[in-house]
Amino acid sequence: MNIRIGLIGNQNCGKTTLFNQLTGSNQHVGNFPGVTVEGKTGFIKPDFFKGDDFSGLSIAAELVDLPGIYSLSPYTSEEIVTRDFLTTGHPDAVINILDATNIERNLYLTLQLMEMQIPMVVALNMMDEVRNAGNSIDVRALEQELKIDVVPISASKGEGVSELAQRVAFAAINKKKPEKLDFCEGPVHQAIHSIAHLIDDHAAAANLPLRFAATKLVEGDEPILRLLRLNENEKDILGHIVTEMENALDTDREAALADMRYAYIARVTKDTVHRHGETKEQIRSVKIDNILTHRFFAIPIFLGIMAMVFYLTFGLIGSALSGWLSQAIDWITAVVDKGLSSYGLNPLFHSLIINGIFAGVGSVLSFMPTILVLFFFLALLEDSGYMARVAFVMDTLLRRIGLSGKSFVPMLIGFGCSVPAIMATRTLSSRRDKKLTVFILPFMSCSAKLPVYALFTSTFFPEHATIVMIALYIGGMVVAVLAALLLRNTIFRGKPVPFVLELPAYRLPSLTSMALNISEKAKDFLTRAFTIICAASIVIWFLTTLDVRLNVVSSPDKSMLASVGSFLAPVFKPLGFGDWRISTALITGLTAKEAVVSTLAVLLGTGTGLDLQSALGYFLSPSAALALLVFVLLYMPCVAAMAVTRREIGRRNAVAAMMFQTATAWVAAYTVYNLACALGL
Repeated sequence: MNIRIGLIGNQNCGKTTLFNQLTGSNQHVGNFPGVTVEGKTGFIKPDFFKGDDFSGLSIAAELVDLPGIYSLSPYTSEEIVTRDFLTTGHPDAVINILDATNIERNLYLTLQLMEMQIPMVVALNMMDEVRNAGNSIDVRALEQELKIDVVPISASKGEGVSELAQRVAFAAINKKKPEKLDFCEGPVHQAIHSIAHLIDDHAAAANLPLRFAATKLVEGDEPILRLLRLNENEKDILGHIVTEMENALDTDREAALADMRYAYIARVTKDTVHRHGETKEQIRSVKIDNILTHRFFAIPIFLGIMAMVFYLTFGLIGSALSGWLSQAIDWITAVVDKGLSSYGLNPLFHSLIINGIFAGVGSVLSFMPTILVLFFFLALLEDSGYMARVAFVMDTLLRRIGLSGKSFVPMLIGFGCSVPAIMATRTLSSRRDKKLTVFILPFMSCSAKLPVYALFTSTFFPEHATIVMIALYIGGMVVAVLAALLLRNTIFRGKPVPFVLELPAYRLPSLTSMALNISEKAKDFLTRAFTIICAASIVIWFLTTLDVRLNVVSSPDKSMLASVGSFLAPVFKPLGFGDWRISTALITGLTAKEAVVSTLAVLLGTGTGLDLQSALGYFLSPSAALALLVFVLLYMPCVAAMAVTRREIGRRNAVAAMMFQTATAWVAAYTVYNLACALGL
């Protein structure tokens, strides 16, 4: 039997952790709102479906982990994704996961899901924290009140997960729909039932649950109104019903419905939730927040923490590990080189392997430890719950440049990779905020740029490498701020939407989660190194070794690639790096920014980091190197990020974004080059 189950809940309530427990998957889990921005799919482990209820059945239960939402109103991309899944994805059942430490707020979504008339089971997560605080929830009484199955669980510890899987499969197989729907009273009750009578046939024709459609019309949900296709007379009657309700309650339609739901939740939890105090995590969080979110000290503390992270990453730990790996790669390259020479391999293929593949891939691979160290510290800050506070603190500053604190979330993710960062803009409810954020996101230093930074800083600024690295990261943020100010006053006029962010409790980072996060990044880096970078290195070697008649050239400047690079070189000459090899490397950098390093390694015919550094010093001055670093920092992102940009904001806006980013990079690099020359660098 094949069944499809949706996993739905508020942000940061443990959906992805539960998803991993049920499916055995290794999706990234973070103590940070907005980790999931699109549905992830897996299959519930069949071991859960044993017992009399499933005798003779072979169950394949597909589980879809949906983005965290607070309601089914179509105001954000996450809400639209989830609502579309419920209305057109045809799930057989849903698991509504709740944060048991904040059950009142979480039940608001539960009441809306009940109206969808889809078989469902409520999972009360974090029950271990409830017990540790001396609190309790009468699960049986809650079940009787809601008339749906309620299962207490602790997703992080695996408690209750087996029972939950069995309950939801049973509900799906037996089509056990929620029974209780009429939890309203007074004028709201009258409005909902009057509208239900008005739209009965329309809801059936649109294949929408009647109660859900009626409450959405009370809220003023335009997509539902269009689906129902009411005539003008019916729309007029609908308007009168809602107006009468608003006049009777002296409030607007959305507030009236919200008040009704929370009033019912208060009645339900009064006798089922017994609190004697806050959880240890909540008490600890309040004490820590008194310092870390302090009005005056919050930003200096954040800058101090990030300075320490960068120092450890680019100086004390990361550079040492990268140096050891670089030595190991050099040793392996030398051994292979000697072996190929002894074997007497054709010199052309010998060059391809050593000067092409080993030089290209090895030059990038040596920087992997630095990247993983950076991700380790960022994961530590994210999983602890600190980064959510930073977004909250940054809201005031971001509003001054036309953004809300919610834009900080994708900007932070951008330090890892621009692709998920751009996807994370789906959490922004304003189209204006989303486009403005996407325009400036590539100015954040993604991890792919790190090998380029490390190579050039160690070559030209060895005594100040860490300072230059930090300056590049901060410089990217400064340019993003200036660009946002420019765009806010020209293309994207308007004000940012209000910022609401749930601050998760501080928790000790999970070693398993962090190991998973870092292993994912390592896997992604290695995949790029041995696919995109390797392929690019081979192509670059061929184009550098052969001319247009496919003859082996005596020197690279007579190759096919030289003619292409020389055509573009004049564009970069005012920036100090008009050499055709640099322009070629910047073009290949559009496949992946690490390709800039691998391309230069191939073009310079070197196989070790030291030789590459020496070669760079022959045709680049420190001023030009600094300008090149600025250009790499700011110019358009890789093709994968471009594709996601086009998907998120449209082709026209995507093209405009690429042109804006590259123009900004040219102007900034030109300015830096001339300043550096004036200072005698």
